[in-house]
Amino acid sequence: MTNQGNNLDKWYGHYADRTGGLAASEVRALFAVASRPEVVSLAGGMPYVSALPQDLVTSAMERVMRDNGPVALQYGSGQGMPALREHILEVMALEGIRGSVDDIVVTTGSQHALELVTKLFINPGDVVLAEGPSYVTAMVVFKSFQADIQHVPMDDYGLIPEALREHIARLRADGKTLKFLYTVPTFSNPAGVTLTWERRLEILEICRANNILVLEDNPYGLLYFDGQPPHAMRSVEEEGVIYLGTFSKTLAPGFRVGWVLAPHAIREKLILANEAAVLSPSSFTQHVIAEYLSTADWKAQIDTFRGVYRERRDAMLTALDDYLPDLSWTHPTGGFYVWVTLPDNLDSKSMLPRAVKELVAYTPGTAFYADGGGRNKMRLAFCYPTPDFIREGIRRLSTVINGELELLSTFSQTAPLPVVRPEPTMINPPANLG
Repeated sequence: MTNQGNNLDKWYGHYADRTGGLAASEVRALFAVASRPEVVSLAGGMPYVSALPQDLVTSAMERVMRDNGPVALQYGSGQGMPALREHILEVMALEGIRGSVDDIVVTTGSQHALELVTKLFINPGDVVLAEGPSYVTAMVVFKSFQADIQHVPMDDYGLIPEALREHIARLRADGKTLKFLYTVPTFSNPAGVTLTWERRLEILEICRANNILVLEDNPYGLLYFDGQPPHAMRSVEEEGVIYLGTFSKTLAPGFRVGWVLAPHAIREKLILANEAAVLSPSSFTQHVIAEYLSTADWKAQIDTFRGVYRERRDAMLTALDDYLPDLSWTHPTGGFYVWVTLPDNLDSKSMLPRAVKELVAYTPGTAFYADGGGRNKMRLAFCYPTPDFIREGIRRLSTVINGELELLSTFSQTAPLPVVRPEPTMINPPANLG
C-alpha cells in the first residue's frame, strides 16, 4: 500500500495489506433492519434463548460467585479451566468423540477458534477448500487472512467426494498450496443438509491421502429432529481432524464459549495463539457453564431445544408448501436452516430491499460463496421466530417473489414467465443418514 490517505480515512495507506480482505458479512449487515419489531426476520441464526429457563443460569451464577467468586473474576489459563474441559469431553462423547482433556483449548466462541486455526495455517494465497455453499463468517475469516477459497459442490447428501478429488487434482496441477478442508458436515449452515456416514469416511480418506487437514465445525450436531445423525468425523480420525465446538447453540451465545479439539502438536500452538489474542478466555463464563453442566439436566434442556426447533422447522416447511409450492428447498433433519432455490431469472440479493419493504428479511445466497455464486438461492432461518411469525414471513416472502416474477414478465420481450419449479440441486435427505 502507499503511504497516502484519502478523503475519508487519513490512515488508509498505513493499513496492512491483509485488511483488504476485511468486509462486513451480509448477515451482519441485515441485523439492524431485521431487529425492527415489525420485520419478520428469517435471516439470522439466533438461538431461541427464551427456551432456556433463566433460573438455571441465575442459580449457577449465584453459586459461582458464592463459592468461587475471587477465582472466577480473575485471569485464567490460556487453555481454559480443566473442569470445563472435562465437561466438554462428556458433550463430545454424545457424537462418538473420544479425546483427552489436554487436547482441548477453550476459546471465545467457536468463531474465535476458527480465526485461531486460520491464523496458524494460512499464508496469503494458500487454498482453503470449503463447501459450496459455506458458512458466511468463515468466508470473512478466510478472506481476512488472504486465503484462496475454493468451493467444492454439495448435493443432498453433503459434500461430493468425487468433486473434492477433482478440485484437489486441479489445484495441485496449478501449483497451489492446499492447507485444509473446512466443513460443517451435520445440518450444514446454510444448506441444512447432512453428510452421510459413507461420505465422511471417503472424504477423510481423500484428505489423508493428500495430506490435507479437515477442519470440522459442528455447532448443530446435537440439535437433531428426526433421529440422531452420523457421528462426527473426529470420532474416527484423530490426527487429521481439528474439531470445533460451541455452547452457543445448545446453551446460549452470550456466554461466548467454544472450544477446539486438536492433535497434540497443533494444540500447543493454539494455546500460544489464544494467549496472544485474548490472554485467557473469560474465567467467569467458563465457571458458570461448568457449574450449569454439573448441576442442571443439560441433556434434557437440549431435548427441549430440539422440540422448539422441530416445531419451527415444520412450520416453515408447511408454509413453503402452502405459499411457494413451485420452488424447491432442502428438508433439514436438524439445525436452523432451509436453503431455497429460486427460478434462475431471480436474484436474491437484488430482491432483498423489496423484501425488507414488505417487512420480511432473509439472507441472500451470495453471502455463502466467496466467488459470487448463489445468486438464485436464499437461506431461511427458522430458529428464532415463532411458528406463527414464520408462516407470516413466508406469506410476505411469497408476495415479494411473485411480484418480482410478474415484473419480469411485464418487461419481458417474450411470453409471460410463470412461476416455474427449478430443477432441484438437492433432493430430500435420505431417511437413514448413518
